[in-house]
Amino acid sequence: MTPPALPTDGVTLIDLRPEPLRRPLLNDLTAQPVRVVSLDDIETGAHGLTRDLGPLLVVCERGVRSTLAARYLRADGLDADAYPGGVPALQEALRGA
Repeated sequence: MTPPALPTDGVTLIDLRPEPLRRPLLNDLTAQPVRVVSLDDIETGAHGLTRDLGPLLVVCERGVRSTLAARYLRADGLDADAYPGGVPALQEALRGA
């Protein structure tokens, strides 16, 4: 299976993972800007994310919660997608880059 494409310039990564799981830090994996936001904050609209951040790419541990979060963010009018497969898939894609 081919890993998903790497995030491109202009994309802001949204890390949904709780603190104990936030290793490795997405900042350590990519030069893209990273924001840490909880799924609870996204669900309630208290995420503080705006269109001026550009496209958002949501990442979680496995890719399930990020899909839900991206759906909520799109409902809030933001350009958001989930990174399929979560952090392990992102690490794999970066190793192959």
